[in-house]
Amino acid sequence: ADGQPQDLVLVTQAADFVGQDVSMLGWVAGVRTSKNRAFIEFRDGSGFLQALAEYADLDEKTVALVNDLQLESSIRIHGSVHRHPRHEDEVEVHLKTITVEQRAEEFPITRKPHGPEFLLNNRHLWLRTKRQVAIQKIRDTIARATVDYFSSEGFIKIDSPIITANACEGTTTLFPVDYFGDEAYLSQSGQLYLEAAIAAHGRVYDFGPVFRAERSKTRKHLTEFWMMDAEMAYVEHEGNLKLQEELILFI
Repeated sequence: ADGQPQDLVLVTQAADFVGQDVSMLGWVAGVRTSKNRAFIEFRDGSGFLQALAEYADLDEKTVALVNDLQLESSIRIHGSVHRHPRHEDEVEVHLKTITVEQRAEEFPITRKPHGPEFLLNNRHLWLRTKRQVAIQKIRDTIARATVDYFSSEGFIKIDSPIITANACEGTTTLFPVDYFGDEAYLSQSGQLYLEAAIAAHGRVYDFGPVFRAERSKTRKHLTEFWMMDAEMAYVEHEGNLKLQEELILFI
């Protein structure tokens, strides 16, 4: 019923509970305070949401907890869901109670600029920031769209080996590994295995990590990345182009 507490709700579900009380578990992504209120930027993994703490509506203990929040502390919030006053497509939670499940130490990544070396050394924490969250969601969307498209076109996914005995493109820029006393290499492509699988399935693709031992710091050379290869039997140039264009449009 309206006004009654719900089970734990995700940020992405909050819009379904406008006018109702909800509870959420997540982390403090940011805090802005003023004389009469505080704005808590809340993150639960599914998305970001603003929690409004009006001091006049809260007891002293709750106000003290809000003012003592540290970035990335684990919190449980409880309050009513309302439409955002400035953004019609967003909602916010008007805070009623807050529980600090774990108070974090001082978070090293702030809004000030940080160099790439610092951010990469703190990669496990950098992942939590908005830009990195967005990048990972975009990657996930592209990967799922790729799989969905090829599945709808009758392709079979082939997981080609990561450790291989030879190069697939006639190059020697491979990462060697000791394979029980023999020298093997990290794969630079799954293409050879796909070409063999064409005769079994007709339409095949793979999607996985590949490695290129090319010492370069340009944007055009990566030593490790994820690559999708696809192979088809009985297809001519025009059909190949058509499928590639449809894949990109689908993604």
